[in-house]
Amino acid sequence: MWTSLRPIGRSDASGGYRRYAWTGADADCRLWFRMQAEARRLDVETDRNGNQWAWLGDPTAGDAVVTGSHLDSVPDGGAFDGPLGVVSAFAALDELRARRVSFRRPLAIVNFGDEEGARFGLACVGSRLTSGQLTREKAFELRDADGISLPQAMEAAGFDPAGIGPDPERLARIGAFVELHVEQGRALDLSGDPVGIASAIWPHGRWRYDFHGEANHAGTTRLVDRHDPMLPYAETVLAARKQAELAGAVATFGKIAVEPNGVNAIPSLVRGWLDARAADQESLDAVVAGIETAARDHAARQGVDLAVVRESFTPIVEFGHALRDEIGRIFGEASADGVKVPVLGTGAGHDAGILSASIPTAMLFVRNPTGVSHSPAESAAEDDCLAGVRALADVLEGLACR
Repeated sequence: MWTSLRPIGRSDASGGYRRYAWTGADADCRLWFRMQAEARRLDVETDRNGNQWAWLGDPTAGDAVVTGSHLDSVPDGGAFDGPLGVVSAFAALDELRARRVSFRRPLAIVNFGDEEGARFGLACVGSRLTSGQLTREKAFELRDADGISLPQAMEAAGFDPAGIGPDPERLARIGAFVELHVEQGRALDLSGDPVGIASAIWPHGRWRYDFHGEANHAGTTRLVDRHDPMLPYAETVLAARKQAELAGAVATFGKIAVEPNGVNAIPSLVRGWLDARAADQESLDAVVAGIETAARDHAARQGVDLAVVRESFTPIVEFGHALRDEIGRIFGEASADGVKVPVLGTGAGHDAGILSASIPTAMLFVRNPTGVSHSPAESAAEDDCLAGVRALADVLEGLACR
């Protein structure tokens, strides 16, 4: 499976992946998913929001156990973030069939669409639409950097966007969703464990900072006469780092747009996007407020106007203890030496976090030896990936076969 998936959307220049929603690479990933599902005699369907489902058993029977993740990527992302969960889901089904188990509940493997939000700026679009956390009206307003709207992109990819929106009937069929994911950090590497269970997802969001200045000639405009928006933007980047350090949080300006974007021109607009995350809501609020206060102070000193827009926000997600404890019990029964699987939190958002407000969800993490993610350097050892497959198979057997 890795061999067939690896080339799709990969950049020869960076070695990373550019699998953006509703592009050619995304279509190739969707075809790959369909081929893997059909090779295993699973019934494949695409729901009203563009998410793909591969079913073993009756999809309408209810109380289904679902696993999977996503196949899209951030710009020049790594090979494992998302795809590891999908590949491992198919591999876990192969393992269960090799064990000759009998399923008492329907099982589904899912590929959620546009999880990373790389094209339209909002993460987890497929699961947000399905759960009702993103309305049809707001979805239709989403646009990429070229001004193409989400429905236009869907239509260009051969998908009818007319029906997108909440899908409560589909969610009502699901009794549990378990997402396996490469760890985006080094907690498991430091503890020496190949697999872990998620406890919670930190609250996080994205904010757009628009610094409006005055375009002018870079060679003839005196420094004292300038209203340069690049200066308060740069100061705000440094302020974000300081505020995050004070709160034990993380804050990143990772995307920027400049107008008119000329080497010899003072910018008229600098637009930067802030990603901020913290272990609790109070800490996150303090970080975000501190950054905005600093940004407004620096903008005022330079005679620059500032507008701040919150583009997305996800509150803290505490995965349900009942399902988490059940998974821990399953691992305990499967372990010959009684070794406990560690429980850890994460600062990264996932479809499982979005769905947790609607259905019981849980997550498994596979060790990442470097902790690097959202980069071509993202990695996981084959032995650890296989350990993740066996762990996922144990969980699915415990939930769907007993």
